[in-house]
Amino acid sequence: MTPNPILGVLLHWLGGLASASFYVPYRKVKGWSWETYWLVGGVMSWIIAPWVMALLLSHSVMSVLGQTPWSTLGWVYFFGVLWGVGGLTFGLTMRYLGLSLGMAVALGYTAIFGTLIPPIFRGEFPSLISHRPGQVILAGILVCVLGIVFAGLAGISKEKELTSEQQQEDIPEFNLRLGLGIATLSGVMSACFAFGLAAGDPIKQLTVQMGTPTMWQGLPVLIVVLAGGFTTNFVWCALLNARNKSFGEYVRMPAGRPEGASQGMNYLFSLVAGLTWYLQFFFYTMGETQMGKKYGFSSWTLHMASIIIFSTLWGIALHEWKGVGRRTKVLVFLTLLTLVTSTAVVGYGNLLSTR
Repeated sequence: MTPNPILGVLLHWLGGLASASFYVPYRKVKGWSWETYWLVGGVMSWIIAPWVMALLLSHSVMSVLGQTPWSTLGWVYFFGVLWGVGGLTFGLTMRYLGLSLGMAVALGYTAIFGTLIPPIFRGEFPSLISHRPGQVILAGILVCVLGIVFAGLAGISKEKELTSEQQQEDIPEFNLRLGLGIATLSGVMSACFAFGLAAGDPIKQLTVQMGTPTMWQGLPVLIVVLAGGFTTNFVWCALLNARNKSFGEYVRMPAGRPEGASQGMNYLFSLVAGLTWYLQFFFYTMGETQMGKKYGFSSWTLHMASIIIFSTLWGIALHEWKGVGRRTKVLVFLTLLTLVTSTAVVGYGNLLSTR
């Protein structure tokens, strides 16, 4: 299949939209502890959706996984476990910083580590800086980093401008210091997802050999990576359920539940959130196939930039930037402008590599 970087960018944008939107349904959950709705959504995103989509769109999934060397499965799973720490704390980042600032800080670390470590590890970095397409792509990555810096500055500017009452109105548990610490851990660990996908290259090769179209070759890899993420999150959420005595929430609403709280609606919104979250990597694996083998690592930058673009737009829609001054608004505008530019530059670099 001939790579199509323009289509790849569009697919990464869809993945970014899904990732930026996944937390919105969780805001509708009432009366459940964080660990309860996070685990319910996680069962959908880490277990159900990956298996269903792989079985529907790829061939001989069980045979592919059965023929994959245990060492490969082990590394993919291990990176998934580490990424699970990032995914776990990512939810807490949203909780303490809100969509806009939380996404920007966490994904800033993830973009840098997840994009550059794989080519450095493979020894491909010197060739990148010596060829025109690689130089353009690296320039796009730098522009993405600049956009992330603008996003962080916008969040800090907002924090200085708003009163504590205004901050708490839209982000009830807003805590800048705690949130930044968690976002740092989340960002570094979340980059392990890129490492897991790279370690899963033998699984992709087997999948294609079994007759699966190249577009869907990454779906069986997602099964293994996300199983690792599920392990981390399941253990932590179960511990929180035990500590907070919230196990009962899975079968009944707690006493003193908020008005309008419904067990059925909580399950519905949590499952929708989980499915939406999975779709980010569904589209990511599709987009990666369109960027070309040599520069496929740039997919991670496109994914991160797209997420921050759409999370910033969601933050505007949800009034997280309500009441801020002109300086903050300018920084938000610069965030969007530079990140959109970065996706165009990275896409152009990949287009050059196909000519």
